[in-house]
Amino acid sequence: MSNPDELLVAISAAVESERSNQMSLTVVVGGAVITGRLAPEAVWRERVAEVLRDSDRLGPFSDVFARGSRGSRSSRGETPTHLHFHLARILQGSLGIPETGGMYRVAIEDVSAWTVGDISYSDR
Repeated sequence: MSNPDELLVAISAAVESERSNQMSLTVVVGGAVITGRLAPEAVWRERVAEVLRDSDRLGPFSDVFARGSRGSRSSRGETPTHLHFHLARILQGSLGIPETGGMYRVAIEDVSAWTVGDISYSDR
């Protein structure tokens, strides 16, 4: 979207102000379907930093995320520009990748379609 959807920006701003990760959302970005729960940017950054810190190879990158969590754009009250997904999956056929959910950051302006709720597949 060249002009980010105002409703989607408002949803992101509400997630940021509540510091909650209970809002489920499904978006289409570049043809990929991503579904999961939104998290405030600072919470998302902290979680990514924790995961990286536990990795022998990726540990040095944890500081990049940890530094940004205290001074992120959204935590300063500015209009959100990205959605931060926690426990999210990229849907491909009848699979969600990864099965356990991942951490995704999506530019709001790149979202071409969206719906409220977490979409999952069933074998039934």
